[in-house]
Amino acid sequence: MPITLEQVLQARDHRADRQRFMLQAYGLPLVSLTVVMPGSEKRTPTSLYIAQKAIEAIENRFSIAEMEKEDLPTGYEARYAIDMEALSLKRATVAIEESHPLGRLFDIDVIDSNGSPISREQIGEEPRECLVCGELSAACVRSRRHSVPEVLDVIETMVMEYKQEHD
Repeated sequence: MPITLEQVLQARDHRADRQRFMLQAYGLPLVSLTVVMPGSEKRTPTSLYIAQKAIEAIENRFSIAEMEKEDLPTGYEARYAIDMEALSLKRATVAIEESHPLGRLFDIDVIDSNGSPISREQIGEEPRECLVCGELSAACVRSRRHSVPEVLDVIETMVMEYKQEHD
């Protein structure tokens, strides 16, 4: 079901509220998970499958103090409070993104216990590459270099190939 820009913005505000709540409640760094899914349909069988694989990767890797999971029209989200130094946590989540066959489709953010996001650059990592052409992802997104159907085709192919090899 297509969603509106207003729904996306409301979901972003809700996510930030929940992150603030968890930071205050637990005083630990957070991992915030969403799925890379361009276009107006965020909650699809493909996006839910990707979220499931991301959750498995995170939950198998870390000792989790507390978690929240939400299946929203704007996509599946999960938040984890993890008792681990934030930069080390970011290194570990980047390793998941880079080593898992679907990792490029995981959007795993790390927020330190003071509420500051930790960037890939802060741990000496390069920015993410575009799914379609391999250039810097941010530049392609900003310029709208690739159509939504083109990006979705790449995502569907990645998931199909993963399923053939792993399911």
